[in-house]
Amino acid sequence: MMLMPLFLCLQLSGQNRKDTIVSLGEVVIDAYSRRNVQMRSPQNVVQIGESLLKENFAGSLMQSLEKIPGIRAMHIGSGQSKPVIRGLGFNRMLVAENGVKHEGQQWGEDHGLEIDQFALDNIEIIKGPGALLYGSDAIAGVINLKSSYVSQKALEGEINLFGRTNNESAGVSVHLGGKRNGFWYKVNFTHIDYADYQVPADSIQYYSYYIKLKNKRLRNTAGKERNGGVHFGFISDKWFATFYLSDVYAKSGFFADAHGLEVRLSEIDYDRSVRDIDLPYHSVNHFKATGHISYRLDRLTLDSDFAWQNNYRQEYSEPVSHGYMPVPPDALERRFNKDTYTANIAAKFTFAARHGMHAGFNFEHQDNRRSGWGFIIPDFRTHSLGAFVYDRWYLSDKLTVSGGVRLDRIQTETDEYKDWYATPGENGAAVYRERSAALLRTFRCMTWSVGLNYNPEEWSFKANIGKSFRTPIPKELASDGVNYHIFRYEKGNAGLSPEESYQLDAGVSWYGERINIQIEPYLNYFPNFIYLNPTAGYNEGLQMYYYTQSEVFRWGFEFGVNYKIIKQIELSLIGDYLYARQLSGDKKGYTLPFSPPAGANVEIKYLPQTRWTGMDGYISLGFRAVSAQNEIVPPENATPGYQLLNAACGRSFAVGATGLKVNFQAHNLLNRRYYDHTGFYRLIDVPEAGRNFSIMTVFNF
Repeated sequence: MMLMPLFLCLQLSGQNRKDTIVSLGEVVIDAYSRRNVQMRSPQNVVQIGESLLKENFAGSLMQSLEKIPGIRAMHIGSGQSKPVIRGLGFNRMLVAENGVKHEGQQWGEDHGLEIDQFALDNIEIIKGPGALLYGSDAIAGVINLKSSYVSQKALEGEINLFGRTNNESAGVSVHLGGKRNGFWYKVNFTHIDYADYQVPADSIQYYSYYIKLKNKRLRNTAGKERNGGVHFGFISDKWFATFYLSDVYAKSGFFADAHGLEVRLSEIDYDRSVRDIDLPYHSVNHFKATGHISYRLDRLTLDSDFAWQNNYRQEYSEPVSHGYMPVPPDALERRFNKDTYTANIAAKFTFAARHGMHAGFNFEHQDNRRSGWGFIIPDFRTHSLGAFVYDRWYLSDKLTVSGGVRLDRIQTETDEYKDWYATPGENGAAVYRERSAALLRTFRCMTWSVGLNYNPEEWSFKANIGKSFRTPIPKELASDGVNYHIFRYEKGNAGLSPEESYQLDAGVSWYGERINIQIEPYLNYFPNFIYLNPTAGYNEGLQMYYYTQSEVFRWGFEFGVNYKIIKQIELSLIGDYLYARQLSGDKKGYTLPFSPPAGANVEIKYLPQTRWTGMDGYISLGFRAVSAQNEIVPPENATPGYQLLNAACGRSFAVGATGLKVNFQAHNLLNRRYYDHTGFYRLIDVPEAGRNFSIMTVFNF
C-alpha cells in the first residue's frame, strides 16, 4: 500500500458526491491500480479531484492549480488568470472542457478563462505535446476540464460559500442533480463579487510617473461574475449521452493607471468606492452548447462531440484622441464576437486483451467579427480539419508501447481593414490608412508521437518523443495597432510559417513504504518559434513590436518528494526549473519573454485523526521560494526572487444525513512585496497581492 504524492491526488469520477467531503490529502491505492495509472499514458499526466480544487481555492481556476509543478498562472488582477504550462501559454497550450476545445479570445494578455471552476468535477493535465489528439495549440500541453460526475440518487445537492479578505470577495455556488431510470441531470449557478485588491505598497512608479495608491489598493480592479449551466443525459449499458448548456459572464475593471495613464486627466473619481467598476473595463459573455454521445459494443466504442460556442467580449475606455485619431464618438474601444463550431468523431477498438487502437477526426470553424474605434486585429475566419490514429500495445503487465500520427489542414482568412479617420499621406493628402489587407493562408501539418511505459515493482519509467505544431493566429498574421494595456504598438507578419516543436518527455517514479519520489525531465526544440520582437522604432508615440520567428531550444524538469514521517505527519517538496535559449534571430542568445524562474514549495501537513478534528482534518504550513529571473529579453526587466509563507486547515462534519466541509487558507502570511515574472501587471511595477485569507464552506445534502 502506497501513498501518492500530493500533486498526483486522484479522485474517481464515479465517486458518490457525498463521499467527496473526505479529504484527498491521503489517497491510498494498491500496486495494481498504481501501475494502471502509470501505464495509461507515456506522457506526464496529473489528475486533480474536486476536493483538492476546493482545498486550494485561490480565486481563479489557474491560481488554484499553481501547486502543481510546471503549472503557473499569469495573474491579471485579482479575479482572473491565464494558464501557463512549462513557460508556454496563450495559444501554445490548450484548454478543453468535457473534451471540446475551449475557444475564447486566447490571444489577449488581459483576460482569463471564461469557465466556471465550481461546475468542474475533476481536471486532467497533460504536460507535454498534445497535438496528436487535439491538433494545433497543444504544444505545451492540455488542461482537460471535466464535469463527468453522475448522481446515483433521485436528488442531491451542494452549496459552496466562499470569500477572500484581500479584495473582499464573496461568492456562492449552488449545484443540484439527480438520476432516475437512466436519465440524469445537473444544474449549477455561481455568483461572485469582488472589490479592488490590495498590494503591499503605498505607490508604484511607471516610466517617470509616480502613482500614489489609496489604502494600498489598485483602483478600478473590482469585478463580478455570474455563471449558470444545465447538464442532462442518459446512461445505459451501451449508451452514454450528455448535453450541456452553460453561460459565463464576467465584468471587471482595468487598473485605471495602467490603461494609457489618462487617469491623470480623467474626471472619474476612481477612489469613490472600492467595489464600483469605472472606465476602463471589459465584459465577456461565453455561451456554450455541447453534446457528447458514446456507444459501446463489445470491443468497439464510438464517441462523438458537437459544440457551438459564442464568445462576446467588449472593452470600454474613456474616449481620448491618440495620434491622428480624433476623440472617439463613444467609450466602446473594442468588441469581438466569435462563433466556434466543433465536431469530433472517434472510435476505440480493442483487437485483443493487450492491443487497442484509437482513431478519429476533428473539425472546427471559427468566425470572429470586430467593432469599436480601437483596432488590433481584423475580422477573421478559420477552418480546421484533422485526422489521427493512435495505437497502444500492452506487451506485458509491466511494459506498454504506443504511437500515432496525425494530419491537419487549417485555413485562415482575414479581412481588409482601414482606419475610420484620415491620416496625412506622403503628399500631405488625407488618406484612410490600411491596417490590414485581405489575406488567405492554408497550412498543412503532420505530427507524430511514440511512447513507452515500463513499471517494474516500485519503479515506474515513461518516455515520449513526438512532433507537435501550432499555426499562426490572426493576431500574429495581421495585427497593426496599439495595445493600450501594455503600451506598445504591435505589427503582424503575414509570411509566418507554422510553428513546429520536437519534444522528448520522460518520467521516473519510485514508491516506497514511506517515501515517494518523482522527476519529470523534458527537452524541447523549435525550428521556428513565433514571438513578438521589440524594435528601436516608435509608432503613434509607442515602441514598435513585430512578430517574427527564431530557432529555440528549451529544457527543464519538475520533481516531487512525499515523505510520511509518521502516520499523522507528511512532508512534501515539489519544484520546477526551465532553461530557454534563442539560437537565431535578432534576440539570439537570449531566453524567451515571460520565462518563469525556478521555484520550489515545501509543505508539512498534520493529520490529527481525532474525534475533534475528524478523520480528514488537516493543518498545513507551506513555504514557497522562487529564484530571481535575470534571464530576460530586452526591454524586459529582471525580476527579484521571493519567499512566501502560506498555511491551510480544514475538516468535514457529519450533520445528520448531510455533510459540511470547511477549508481555510492564508496566503502570503508575512505580507511580502514580490513580483511574479509571469504576472501581467509586473510590466508597470505593480507587485502581487498582499496578505490574503480565504474560506470555502461546502454543504452537501
